[in-house]
Amino acid sequence: MSGNGGDRGRVATIFDVARVAGVSHQTVSRVLNDLPNVRPATRERVVEAIAELRYVPSQAARALVTRRSRTIGLVATGLPDFGPASTVRAVNESARDAGYAVITMSLAGAEVPSLRSAAEMLIRQAVEAIVLVVDERAALRAFDGWELGVPLVAVASANRDRALRVAIDQYRGARAAVSHLLDLGHRDIRHIAGPAGSMDAEERLRGWQESLVEAEAPLTEPLRGDWSPDSGFRAGQRLLADGVPGAVFVASDQMAVGLLHALATAGLRVPEDVSVVGFDDIPEAAHLSPPLTTLRQDFVGLGQDAMAAVLAILQDDQSPRYPEPRLPQLILRSSTRPV
Repeated sequence: MSGNGGDRGRVATIFDVARVAGVSHQTVSRVLNDLPNVRPATRERVVEAIAELRYVPSQAARALVTRRSRTIGLVATGLPDFGPASTVRAVNESARDAGYAVITMSLAGAEVPSLRSAAEMLIRQAVEAIVLVVDERAALRAFDGWELGVPLVAVASANRDRALRVAIDQYRGARAAVSHLLDLGHRDIRHIAGPAGSMDAEERLRGWQESLVEAEAPLTEPLRGDWSPDSGFRAGQRLLADGVPGAVFVASDQMAVGLLHALATAGLRVPEDVSVVGFDDIPEAAHLSPPLTTLRQDFVGLGQDAMAAVLAILQDDQSPRYPEPRLPQLILRSSTRPV
């Protein structure tokens, strides 16, 4: 058995013990609390992992892991945009179907003190697990090395050892968008990216870059927005200052709305002069002028995946099959056409 070594500067957590022993965190809690229904061989592996990692459980953690409140905590950061709001609603509906209540904490930003304060408040409410719906990488880092005493499931693009993750594959979605434009004959494909620090934005940016490199198409500096239509409009103006591109892949439909405005203001037609692809498939995308080609994300399915992961842990599944990242679906509308 080989773990991460509690003597290497990082305090071991109950989840580290579970990983090294090859069991669920609930099984570790049973051993810690000397509860029945643990096979002798399994108990021995847990004890060995505890010794190897020099794990010292807190009294608070011991108490928390044995509570059954039928309540889930949910922490969501950022603005209540269509995607995150849909996922939060789906978590609530899936929890209700499973007989659980949800206590939700909504935060405007991803500052570590605010995130930890929200989690502590939820733990004091005896939640059995916490779901994070986050886009900022800093939101996941806030929980590194901190023993919550309850499972943590992150709805996030980037993976972290500290949290179980469910996700939509933003990278492959971006590749589908660029492949569509390449198939139409476009070579000059610009990108309006989301904000730096956003995991979704970085994955979409990576997909755009690698697709163009593989196609040996020109690669230019991406422009940045903040997901809002206003930022898409401003990015569109900056883009046009360098010339009229053949196509633009925009990292969100909201920013694509602003880009369409900027193109129309400049007297350019979509798709006759510029092809545009968005990302998200917000309800308004089908009713823009022209209707927007975009990548549809299954936000409801993502919320269901998060709750399924929570239930797999709480039901002490020794080998849970956590959902694979969902693939966005390319929705073809009138904003793109062949060169």
